[in-house]
Amino acid sequence: MYRPLLNLLVFFYNIIPGNDLGVAIILLTIIVRLLMLPSSIKSSRSQRRMQKLMPELNKIKEQHKGDQQAVAKAQMDFYKQHKISPFSSCLPLLVQLPIIFALFGVFRAGLGEVDPSNIYAFIGLPEKLNTTFLGLVDLSQPNKFVLPILAGVSQYILSKTTISSSSSSGPEQAITKQMTFILPVMTVFFAMSFPAGLALYWVVSTLFGIGQQVYVNREKEKEVTVKIKKAGEDENEENKEEEKKKEES
Repeated sequence: MYRPLLNLLVFFYNIIPGNDLGVAIILLTIIVRLLMLPSSIKSSRSQRRMQKLMPELNKIKEQHKGDQQAVAKAQMDFYKQHKISPFSSCLPLLVQLPIIFALFGVFRAGLGEVDPSNIYAFIGLPEKLNTTFLGLVDLSQPNKFVLPILAGVSQYILSKTTISSSSSSGPEQAITKQMTFILPVMTVFFAMSFPAGLALYWVVSTLFGIGQQVYVNREKEKEVTVKIKKAGEDENEENKEEEKKKEES
């Protein structure tokens, strides 16, 4: 994926007025996330279903306590019954990993001098890429303050937004709450260690993820509202039936 991403980045760089590499990275990130959007939303919905079914999974563990093979078999039967995959929530991360590695290769090679052999014939190759974002941040070098802090804060918001959609409890929820603080700290550390271009990609990608999670959470709220409304309608129907029976009697 190195060459396609590099060429798409150079293409955006060429068409952007002022040739701002940071803006090119933002556009590249949005394109990548839009391509991943269907699978990401599907994964978020699957994760939401897993959270709803967690109490039943915990019951399975209690029923077969001490027998790991029986637990595994019962869980797989449970997944098949409800037509869900326990690994679907990992898909967006697995898709992002090769993209992140490819982007790291792009920045590690140094965007200031692009190897012409890596550029497609229909992509115009600039003599030298200006790696400064908004005239302030050199994206080819690690940034120690602004972008790492933004990356950590956005990761924290994403974690909180994800947890707010969870109604599960128990050890899994406790681990999730711990990761709410651990992930942002790890994000800041890595963002300070790698070229700032990667940190910028991570900030934009995480902000996109926050918007996606808000959308999924609203779907959940609509489902709850529909259930409450339906329950109310069913109750009204039952009351009418009872009143009708009383009148007849």
